[in-house]
Amino acid sequence: MGSTTTVAELVRRQWDDHGTGLRYEGLVLSHHQVAAGAAARAALLTDLLPRGAEPHLGVLLDNTPEFPLWLGAAALAGAAVAGLNPTRRGADLARDVVHTDCRVLVTERAHLPLLDGLDLPGVRVLVTDGDDYAELLAPYAGAEPGDAALSTVGPGTRMLLYFTSGSTGAPKAAICSQGRLAAAGASLASHFAVRSDDVHYVCMPMFHGNAVIADWAPALVAGAQVALRRRFSATRFLDDVRTHGATYFTYVGRAVQYLLATPERPDDRDHRLRLGFGTEAGAVDAARFEKRFGVRLVEGYGSSEGGAAIQRSAGTPRGAIGRAAPGDDLAVVDPETGRERAAARFDPAGRLLNGDEAIGELVNRGSSPFEGYWRNPEADAARRRGGWYWTGDLFFRDADGFLYFAGRSDDRLRVDSENLGAAVIENILARWEAAAGVAVYAVPDPAAGDQVMCAMALHGGVAFDPVAFGAFLDAQSDLGTKMPPRFVRVVAHLPVTATGKIHRVGLRREGFRCDDPVWWRPWGAGTYRLLTGEDRAGLDEDYRRHGREDLPGR
Repeated sequence: MGSTTTVAELVRRQWDDHGTGLRYEGLVLSHHQVAAGAAARAALLTDLLPRGAEPHLGVLLDNTPEFPLWLGAAALAGAAVAGLNPTRRGADLARDVVHTDCRVLVTERAHLPLLDGLDLPGVRVLVTDGDDYAELLAPYAGAEPGDAALSTVGPGTRMLLYFTSGSTGAPKAAICSQGRLAAAGASLASHFAVRSDDVHYVCMPMFHGNAVIADWAPALVAGAQVALRRRFSATRFLDDVRTHGATYFTYVGRAVQYLLATPERPDDRDHRLRLGFGTEAGAVDAARFEKRFGVRLVEGYGSSEGGAAIQRSAGTPRGAIGRAAPGDDLAVVDPETGRERAAARFDPAGRLLNGDEAIGELVNRGSSPFEGYWRNPEADAARRRGGWYWTGDLFFRDADGFLYFAGRSDDRLRVDSENLGAAVIENILARWEAAAGVAVYAVPDPAAGDQVMCAMALHGGVAFDPVAFGAFLDAQSDLGTKMPPRFVRVVAHLPVTATGKIHRVGLRREGFRCDDPVWWRPWGAGTYRLLTGEDRAGLDEDYRRHGREDLPGR
C-alpha cells in the first residue's frame, strides 16, 4: 500500500487505474473516472469559493456517488467537507451551515425542502440532480488531479468537519485533517488486510465519521471498490451484498439488530462478506450474527474526535474491544477524582462482578491526535482537562489490560450511590430470548439519584411476559442488585437517530409518560405489572413530596 500522508495523494493515485472503483445501483465507475470526477469538482470549487473565505463546503446528500466525489474534490482542492445531517431542521440546520463557515452547499432535490426559508447568507447551493449542475461542471471536464487547489495541501490540511452527536446543546464540529484521515485508513486497511479486490459496502450515512473514516478511507488506501447504498436498509442488505460482491461493511448502533430481525433465509450465508467493523453491537448480537450469516463482527473503538483508540489483537477475550493502540496511554478513571478504577473481576462464565468499582471514564494520558472542534474553545477545554483527553465514554478494564465498553458518560446511572453503565445492563438483558433490542437509561429517583428504566422491542408476535422476565432476571448471576429495571417500556421499534444510534435523549425525556405500555415493579413487589394512570399519579406525588422538579415526561 505504501506510505501516504494526504488524502489528495490517495485520490491522485487512482488516475489511470481503469479497474472498478465505485458502484451505485446500476452505475459503475472506474477508479480513473472517480479521480477525474473529483478533479473536475475540485476545479469548480476553487472558482466558486470567494477569495478569503474559509475553504469549507457543506454536503447535504444521501449516499450517492456525488458524496465520495466531493470528498475527493475537497481533498484535491485543500478544502474541508462539513457533513450535514438531513434529520436536522430549520434554524438548527442553518446553524450547522453557518457555524462551519460553508460558502458552498452541495445537495440534491430530495433535500431542497429542508433549505426553504433558511437564512444562509452568501451560500451558493449546488443541486447535483438539478438541470444546471451538469452544465456547471462541463467546462471542468478535462481537469486532472493537481490542476486546482486553494492552497498547498499537506497532512495538516483540514479535510472533515463532522458533527458529533451530543445529548445536550448544539452538535460540535470535530476537525479531521488529511493526514489523520489517511493514517486512519491505512491503519484499518493493514489491520484487516484489505486488498484491491475487496468491495467495501457503505450503507451507514456518509455525513457521519464512521462511514468515511472506517469504510471509505481504508478502501481508498487499498484501491478497493466502494459500493454505496443510499440509505441503510435491513431488508435489502443481503441482496446488495450479493449484487456488489461486498466483502466488508461498517455498522453503528442498531443496524445489527435490524439485520437479525429480518426473516431467516436458506441463503443467509450465500455471499462473499467476511467482516463487519463497528460499535455497540454487543456480544450477544455479535454471536447471533456470526452464527446466522457466517460473518465475524469486530467491535472497535476510536472516539469520533480521534483522541483515543483501542485495537483488537490476538487473545482478546470475548466481550472486550482490545487494548490501547500504540502511542496511547489509556486508563479508566473516576470522572470526579481522576483516580484509576479497580480492575474488573469476572465469574467463571465471564460475567462482570464488580461494576460499581470497575466502571469509569476512559482517558488518554498520552499524546492525543485530537485536533479540536471548529470555533468551540470551551468544548476543546472540556476534552483536554488536566493534560488528558477525556473521551466521555465509560469502560472497565481487566487485570490483563483489555478494555470493555460500558456506555457513554451520558448513559451513566447512579442508583443508591452506585455508578452503573447502561451498556453493561443492556448486554445482560439482551440474553432474554424474547428481546429483539434493549435500551437502558435513567429516570430520576424521587429521593436522589436515578432509577433504571429500559425500552424493549420484542421478537415478532411475542407478548411481554412479566413472570418470565422476572425469572430471567433472577437467573442472571452478574445482574447486580441495583441493575434490574424498575420500569420496562415495551416498544414496537427502538427509536434511533439518523446515524442508527439509539435515541436515548428522547427516551429519557419521556420517561414512563409515553403512549407505549410500561411495566413496573413497585418497591417490595415480587413481579412486574402494568403501570396505570393511578400509579402515575402516585409516583408524581412521590416526586413532589421529595421536591424533585425533574419529573419523567414533564
